[in-house]
Amino acid sequence: MQRRQFLQTSTLGAAAVLLGAAPISGASQPISSREKIMADDAHPYEPLTSENAALVLIDHQVGLMTGVRDYSTGELKHNVVALAKAAKALKLPIVATTTARDSLWGPTFPELVAALSGVQIIDRSSVNAFDDAKVARAIEATGRKKLIFAGISLEVCAAFPAVTAIGKGYGAYVAVDASGTFSETKRQAGLLRMMQAGVIVSDYATLMVEILKDNARPEAGAVYEALDMPWAKLVGQIAHAYGK
Repeated sequence: MQRRQFLQTSTLGAAAVLLGAAPISGASQPISSREKIMADDAHPYEPLTSENAALVLIDHQVGLMTGVRDYSTGELKHNVVALAKAAKALKLPIVATTTARDSLWGPTFPELVAALSGVQIIDRSSVNAFDDAKVARAIEATGRKKLIFAGISLEVCAAFPAVTAIGKGYGAYVAVDASGTFSETKRQAGLLRMMQAGVIVSDYATLMVEILKDNARPEAGAVYEALDMPWAKLVGQIAHAYGK
């Protein structure tokens, strides 16, 4: 128990340093407000859009799902399917892949296969999906420079290609709650490694709502229906009741 607490504390402490919550040892002076503004101007925020983003789903396979411990099977299935449906509603290109599905890890779980109707699921043998030529070509063929990844496991199947994407000049995002892994240590280490590499970590719904951008868009109803957020449904039901 003490070892696990130490690992978690160390990981969270390191993440806090990365996020600027603690001073960096050896730094001569704190960054001034003017310097921070200049840095922000050099790297302006560029939001995800329907025109610049693509979704990459990696190894949501039955065999791997059985080992996931950071989410229940039902919750993880819900989140991945919701992500896929919302991406379709927003007309994002989707690349989906499995690894060794006929020998080791089994097929993609059926609910996701149904949600990905019309999308070819590419099987491969490489651990890092980006190392497979077919997958790399499919990603490049999207023509998009911002890639949203989700995969099992988080620290390998999502993290490796996301970090690789950063090295190739893409913007990389990982939908953490549409991914899953096998222990808390793996989860924390995977998150930290991605943050160190410049990958943006988020939840799946926030990424899709960022792309939606405007609730007046005609796709809004389909996106929120795909996300299937119970609290949002309740708000809609209240509004509908008072609108009568």
